[in-house]
Amino acid sequence: MVEELVTAGVALASVGAVYFVAAARVVKQYERGVVLRLGRLLSEVRGPGFTMIVPGVDRMRKVNMQIVTMPVPAQEGITRDNVTVRVDAVVYFKVVDAADAVVRVEDYRFAVSQMAQTSLRSIIGKSELDDLLSNREKLNQGLELMMDSPAIGWGVTVDRVEIKDVSLPETMKRSMARQAEATRDRRARVINADAELQASKKLAEAAQAMSDQPAALQLRLLQTVVAVAAEKNSTLVLPFPVELLRFLERSGLQAQAQTAAAEAERGAGERPAGPAATPGVSRAATETGAEGVPPPELEELPEAEDLP
Repeated sequence: MVEELVTAGVALASVGAVYFVAAARVVKQYERGVVLRLGRLLSEVRGPGFTMIVPGVDRMRKVNMQIVTMPVPAQEGITRDNVTVRVDAVVYFKVVDAADAVVRVEDYRFAVSQMAQTSLRSIIGKSELDDLLSNREKLNQGLELMMDSPAIGWGVTVDRVEIKDVSLPETMKRSMARQAEATRDRRARVINADAELQASKKLAEAAQAMSDQPAALQLRLLQTVVAVAAEKNSTLVLPFPVELLRFLERSGLQAQAQTAAAEAERGAGERPAGPAATPGVSRAATETGAEGVPPPELEELPEAEDLP
């Protein structure tokens, strides 16, 4: 009798142990347990920790409540301005209702992935190339709204959508490079023209100041010579300014005028006031002079007796 009782107790303990092992479940902190009893959803969602179910009757599915990072494969599409591009993105989402994620959708991860791809292709067709390249924040918000609306019914919420890369054809890249180069060239020419305008105004003011003082041009020339002479690896060619030639010409003309005036005054002071010549006076008398002294040319002639 005692042996039968012991055997029954051991069998009961074994059955209890097997039942405990089959019914015991552990839900992690970042998970929630959804229990289906005979195919029906129980209203209570099991929280983290130790829990028990009825073996063979209940079936529990654990749902991860962490934020899931899902890359979206690159999608090729044509933008609104007829440019073919390839765009890839990444989606951040999480489950907010474990029961809906199990009951309302077969595989919420696959559903979110397919929805992200279709939304990305739709946003490519509605956008222009400049928006894809420079205004991505607005497109990210549009993608998030397009994906979050149907995902709410699945117990999933989309936290953020980011466009990672936009691939362009090589021809479009070269065209954009030429456009950027032309834009920078135009800006450089405008800046250079503005600099020339400002420099011309300053040079006009400097020329006006130097025209009042011609010596300033010589000083500026000497300063330029000193600046060039500091580099001893080149040959110095000294220019001769036209203004300096004009200055020297004016100085020469003034000196000639002063010399001519001085000679005229000196000639007027040395001229004698003698009587006028009398007509009928012989040439010999004129040649001998007023005092009867023959000029030096006549003195050198030989005497009459010595002539042949």
